Amino acid sequence: MVKSILSIALFGLSAGVVKAQDTLLVQGTTPALYISHVVKKGENFYSLSRAYGVPPKEIAAANKITMDQGLQLGHLLHIPLTASNFSQKADASGTPVYHKVTDKETLYRVSVNHNKVPLDNIRQWNNFQGDGLKKDGYIIVGYLKGGNGAVASAPAPAPRKEVVKNEPKEQTPPAEPVTPPATEAPRKEVKKEPEARPVTDAPETTTPAPAPKTAAPVVANGDFEKLYEQQTNGGKKATTEKGPGTWFKSNAVGKYYALHNTAARGTIIKVTNPLNGKAIYAKVLDVIPQMKSNAGLIVKLSDGAMQALGTTDARFYCELSYDN
Repeated sequence: MVKSILSIALFGLSAGVVKAQDTLLVQGTTPALYISHVVKKGENFYSLSRAYGVPPKEIAAANKITMDQGLQLGHLLHIPLTASNFSQKADASGTPVYHKVTDKETLYRVSVNHNKVPLDNIRQWNNFQGDGLKKDGYIIVGYLKGGNGAVASAPAPAPRKEVVKNEPKEQTPPAEPVTPPATEAPRKEVKKEPEARPVTDAPETTTPAPAPKTAAPVVANGDFEKLYEQQTNGGKKATTEKGPGTWFKSNAVGKYYALHNTAARGTIIKVTNPLNGKAIYAKVLDVIPQMKSNAGLIVKLSDGAMQALGTTDARFYCELSYDN
């Protein structure tokens, strides 16, 4: 009786511990598909069960341990993907689960290794046609259902995490007008063109008014590509990064802008969609605001780049290249 009460109490306390993961990477092959999770402070079988939608006993059995043994901090667990927590239907929803394409791997082989998921479903989820796959690309092979979402633990790709203590209002960068009133001095930067800091505005669902800044020439995306080549010495000095990104509202036409946490303002970032090989060049305006909704992101792009990258997803997986 005492043990049952203690188990229920631990389950309740752990409910708030779990946070959503941005990128889940499938491992293994049919019928033993799983995702990896590294045990963190305060986690137990019940919190992981709630997060991943799989019974605690199945987690214990998949890792050849007993419920009485408990979990060790830092231990790598296999979380099984079963019919109860993993959907591969055409209309599936939840957290996307990715597969990293290996050398000479075909779409048919991916299907066979992942529960013989229909080829058309894979094409639909990843917005492409045909059977061609790109080595080291990431494709969706199903969705983790329900629950609170999984804890960040996928070994690759590893998006950078932000330690979020406060939740200030979202800072949404505006489009750059050609001749705005110069009432605010631009922050000092190492690049050629001065940029204005984005102003504090309403949430992303509304388009903010332009922030006052020093007038700058209108630059086409082709010029951003030339600047990228200069900054990275033709790509030889480029730093690469992989992980999830999202969008912010912008009135800019024919040019793209980015928020990034480590690249200096004015840096040109090459952003590639590994699912279709499409790429754009975006200029860094500022850092990503520290908000709960931005946790785990490596970049935020102006929404004008959405069509150019060939995606309509609110969050998308991307590869970055820039001079750092």
